[in-house]
Amino acid sequence: MSDASLWTALADPHRRAIVALLLERPRAVGEIVEACGQSQPSTSKHLRVLRDAGLVRVRQDAQRRVYALDPAPIATLDAWLAPYRKLWNESLDVLGRRLDEAVGEPSDEHEGLFPNTEELFPNTEEPLLNDDAPSPKD
Repeated sequence: MSDASLWTALADPHRRAIVALLLERPRAVGEIVEACGQSQPSTSKHLRVLRDAGLVRVRQDAQRRVYALDPAPIATLDAWLAPYRKLWNESLDVLGRRLDEAVGEPSDEHEGLFPNTEELFPNTEEPLLNDDAPSPKD
């Protein structure tokens, strides 16, 4: 199993849909066919590509073949993506800090997300609506 075969296997949206199904639980070929809405031969071809790439394992259960994800290749992909994920998170952190500075947000993460109601309605002793004002229907 090479990294290239993993990426090639996952490049197809139908195969990614199969991987997403198998993330929930192992499934028989018939279930995968039904869930994906493809023909049995087409689904079998996709399953063969995933199996050849090492992403799925198959076991015989009486007359059925049951497919399950193999976590090892997924861990390999995750390890490969880790430095990029770190770079992305750092970039988002910098963006968040710059946005906070631009809008004058306090440093506390949740404080100041909504305007202070006392600033919006400084005199809360008086009613917000004037009963003497004409209604929109008038």
